[in-house]
Amino acid sequence: DDKLPVIIAKDLSVEEKTALIMVLKSHKRAIAWKLFDIKGINLEFCTHKILMEEDFKPAVQHQRRVNLKIHNVIKKEVEKLLDARLTYPISDRWCVCIDYRKLNEATCKDQFPLPFMDQMLERLAGNEYYCFLDGFSSYFKIPIDLKDQEKTTFTYPYGTFAYHRIPFGLCNASGAFQRCMMAIFHDMIEKTLEVFMDDFLVFGNSFQTCLSHLEKMLKRCEDTNLCLN
Repeated sequence: DDKLPVIIAKDLSVEEKTALIMVLKSHKRAIAWKLFDIKGINLEFCTHKILMEEDFKPAVQHQRRVNLKIHNVIKKEVEKLLDARLTYPISDRWCVCIDYRKLNEATCKDQFPLPFMDQMLERLAGNEYYCFLDGFSSYFKIPIDLKDQEKTTFTYPYGTFAYHRIPFGLCNASGAFQRCMMAIFHDMIEKTLEVFMDDFLVFGNSFQTCLSHLEKMLKRCEDTNLCLN
């Protein structure tokens, strides 16, 4: 197997490092390093809907010219998304440019609140141990409702494609992700971990407590198909 990096505090004892690595190894399905590792969160927890304003008008934007020097770069990136099953080829009479400003203007805004940073820091203060995790392409974990996927359609010189999961650039994406994380970790947030957008922080007043909280979190990730880094 490929060896992939984990950053561990240098002041942990050998026994503590060994215990931490054992927990991480036992929950490898909850950890992602590459796009291919992202499975997509279980539909029962969240599906993103793109609800349109009543007076919206369908908009078509022409494909923009791209410098020939970066054609291959773009092609490789789209192929990477296809290989990871985050996008799929589509043929439809309506297509939206990957610049989602027109779509965002016509989308009903989701006012889901983000946590107050100062209150979060107050809850975290005073703990002895912390474990930081990153959402790693966090939006790509949330499925888009089937009937709304065509609204994410984009074109480039080699075809027309739509997203299975939320792409970067959609309005309401951050609110959708925060809502989904609160649904998944509803019994842990503010008690054993904090979530702010795609940043996750597990805490505890002792190494063993923090490790126990981390293991519980990773188990929840596995149960819901959520992958972190």
